Amino acid sequence: MQNSIFGHPAIDCDVHIAVPSTAALMPYLDAYWFDAFRTRGIDRVSFNLTGDPPNTPLAARPDWRPKSGKPGTDLALLRSGALDGFGSSFAIANCLFGGVALHSDDLAAVFCKAVNDWVAEEWLDREPRLRASILVPQQAPDLAVAEIERRAGDRRFVQVSMLAMGTELLGRRGYWPIYEAAVRHGLPIGVHAGGLYHHPTLNGWGSFFLEDYVANAFAFENQVVSLVSEGAFAKFPELKVVLIESGVTWMPPALWRFNKTWRGVRSEVPWVKRTPADIVRQHIRLTTQPFDEPDGVPWLQRFVEQMKSEDMLLFSTDFPHWHFDGTDAFPLSPSSPLARKILCENALATYPRLSESLADSVAGKETASKELSS
Repeated sequence: MQNSIFGHPAIDCDVHIAVPSTAALMPYLDAYWFDAFRTRGIDRVSFNLTGDPPNTPLAARPDWRPKSGKPGTDLALLRSGALDGFGSSFAIANCLFGGVALHSDDLAAVFCKAVNDWVAEEWLDREPRLRASILVPQQAPDLAVAEIERRAGDRRFVQVSMLAMGTELLGRRGYWPIYEAAVRHGLPIGVHAGGLYHHPTLNGWGSFFLEDYVANAFAFENQVVSLVSEGAFAKFPELKVVLIESGVTWMPPALWRFNKTWRGVRSEVPWVKRTPADIVRQHIRLTTQPFDEPDGVPWLQRFVEQMKSEDMLLFSTDFPHWHFDGTDAFPLSPSSPLARKILCENALATYPRLSESLADSVAGKETASKELSS
């Protein structure tokens, strides 16, 4: 693996690509849905997630916004800004597409299939350093499992993508078939900020983008509590869940409260045999961007100390979103003993398919070297 600008190998665990228009997905539909899209005018509808409006400043840094079209639609810009810009050996692409939020399970599944095929052909085939998440209709677990099975054979897909705000909490048993399929194929679950808009916050619907954006932090906390309390990790001891764009600094105080309450009522959840913090340390990972660190406070180091784990943080740039300035995507000195783990080693431990890719790359270089020397 090559060294990044930080002096260590780097794996970027969250970059964003975007479908330029629904029309771009038409070649990836079967005949029935192709006709249905044309007949209903679906091919002319923009399915932007309203929690991620493309024209807001947060949607893209000015130098990462393409001259035309949505942020995240320019492969050359992704190469120069994220891959070459930070010297990452691999980057995991997440495609957030509003079609997953439709109330029609079948139509949401069709969109997921088309997006995944589009990602494979338009991005993964053209850039060998890119990996991707399998987009699934999480509100329909049977259809989600079918899509995982369909796409799992392509080893360039390294995780299953779900959203932080959905119809139900992610620990509920209805979602367990998704986790069973993910574990069987060695795929972590990537829970990304955003929602299906089938359910408001715990206190009702907000009126503004600001409310929705801030509410994501509470949603992630709810999901962590749910996954532990409902027994998902007890049922699937190999399951890994990556919280993407969740922020970081909310986790230690949330787990302190979780541990404290669990000690008083743990007879209700006998399958939670260890402290919630212990379970989270084993199963949960978090990407580093956006890193919600107050000015002048070395929170990354403090987070590691409070969590008693060096294994939980995964480097990300969150390209092309505007959550940091310049090369400050990594909120830690590269000389820190933690740097190599967060930039690279934790990702390899979390994503088995990345370890395979690295091993294949090393083996290929060794074979080429032997052939040249002979």
